[in-house]
Amino acid sequence: MSAMTASILWRRLDVEGHDACLLSQADDGHSLKGQAIFVQDGKPCCLAYEVICDAGWRTRSARVDGFLGMRELHYAIERHSDGEWTLNGEPQRDVAGLVDVDLGFTPASNLLAIRRFDLGIGETTPAPAAYLSFPTLEMVRLEQSYRRLDGTRYAYSAPMFGYDEILGISPHGFVVDYPGLWTNVAASG
Repeated sequence: MSAMTASILWRRLDVEGHDACLLSQADDGHSLKGQAIFVQDGKPCCLAYEVICDAGWRTRSARVDGFLGMRELHYAIERHSDGEWTLNGEPQRDVAGLVDVDLGFTPASNLLAIRRFDLGIGETTPAPAAYLSFPTLEMVRLEQSYRRLDGTRYAYSAPMFGYDEILGISPHGFVVDYPGLWTNVAASG
């Protein structure tokens, strides 16, 4: 049985779009379920996603289903106990050994590293992730880092994108202010 912990609705800032996500807790772990609807390269895009984590916030699996324009999309991601990853059953050697998945179209997956590392104020950690790029939908290694500034802000860096900003964070770990990309519209929990 799962308990609903929190939910959030974001508005995308760089293109037209929204994303709604529900964080749930179960005896053996956590899940993020959401739906992102936005414009990608002038085409409508709708992606339902779910990320399943163990009790320590380590990714077990993720699923993405939806469409981009007229193309249907179905992706199943698995992280195996030996640290290997698969995308639709195909081994993803570039991300072997990583713990977190980062879905490139939603701010929801930042919550995973934030919750898993549970940094104290002033602490910094590298947090490389198995990144599902969008719209290419390939898995690549994303080097990123988090530094907790205070109770509600983290310095976040993702050099691959030249992104180095201060993220506002909710008490549940959702990013509520993702400069230039996403902003919180409503939250509960």
